[in-house]
Amino acid sequence: MATELLTPPIRQTQVFVPELVYFEPDALDYPKGKRIHEWALKEGLPIRMTTSHNRITNLPGESDLEKYRIAKRTLVVGIRKTLKFDTSKPSAEYAIPIATGCMAHCHYCYLQTTLGAKPYIRVYVNTDDILKQAKQYIEERAPEITRFEAACTSDPVGLEHISGSLKEYIEFMGREPLGRLRFVTKFHHVEPLLDAKHNGHTRFRFSVNADYVIKHFEPATSSFYERIEAAGKVAKAGYPLGFIIAPIIWHEGWEEGYGELLHKLKEALPPEATSDLTFELIQHRFTKTAKNIIHQRYPKTKLEMDEAKRKYKWGRWGQGKYVYPDEQAAALREFISERIFTHFPKAKIDYFT
Repeated sequence: MATELLTPPIRQTQVFVPELVYFEPDALDYPKGKRIHEWALKEGLPIRMTTSHNRITNLPGESDLEKYRIAKRTLVVGIRKTLKFDTSKPSAEYAIPIATGCMAHCHYCYLQTTLGAKPYIRVYVNTDDILKQAKQYIEERAPEITRFEAACTSDPVGLEHISGSLKEYIEFMGREPLGRLRFVTKFHHVEPLLDAKHNGHTRFRFSVNADYVIKHFEPATSSFYERIEAAGKVAKAGYPLGFIIAPIIWHEGWEEGYGELLHKLKEALPPEATSDLTFELIQHRFTKTAKNIIHQRYPKTKLEMDEAKRKYKWGRWGQGKYVYPDEQAAALREFISERIFTHFPKAKIDYFT
């Protein structure tokens, strides 16, 4: 490994431990709910009961900003009652529920708006019900392969030491000839997943970015070094590997930043990581609602969200978002794509959006 390119972090990123835990009463009837309750007791965490994981109204905090930060350190354990899966294009056919909410503080994250006033972290104990529904979707689409995305509303790797759900999903898909699992993470705590019987049916992806983006916009995540070291472990465990470069942000020195990113990846990854490697490229986008929320929650952010510098792109349901103008988007796509194929000639770019 090129030590001049990748320097180990001074302080290792610790696993997430909430400051407050809520349980739905019925969640304690499930083995997973009982196990998480025992873990919370052992950790000495304050435990409260709630009638619904969708409605936590008595969170502490004097101001909205303080309540938000406490909510990001709050775990809610409940039962997933809605078993109809959302679609998850272009990543997969379906989004499989596993958790909702994230402990990271990425300024740009779309969960700022999709979770709205519910930024607390929810894990579901009725994973057997969820996997039974996944089985039904697989059977409905047979003989086609059905892909499930497990990181649409959370970072499940960051919660695995608490829930154990991701390993369940991986081993379930490993037994399904026509089932595939995908998820992405910004955390390096992969050890519980390295011995999972995945059968090559799970693509393990890491979110990576230029140093500028990680430094300024990704608090409370694992360092780039930690993520890439974890990617090497994952590849050696036989998982198909992928990287999501997202959000791609136009900033001063972006060519150097993204060029260095891909050079670091090339230098750090073991040979087995490059045999079946995928990339997904997503340019930064925002809505007016997201911009307002981000400025409320991260008032000192350096994230550029100037509508006058962007192109308005209509989306589903009549809602639009601001993306880079065509010329800038093309420059980002072409530069990064060229560097990917220079360093990883066998890699596949799944999409740029």
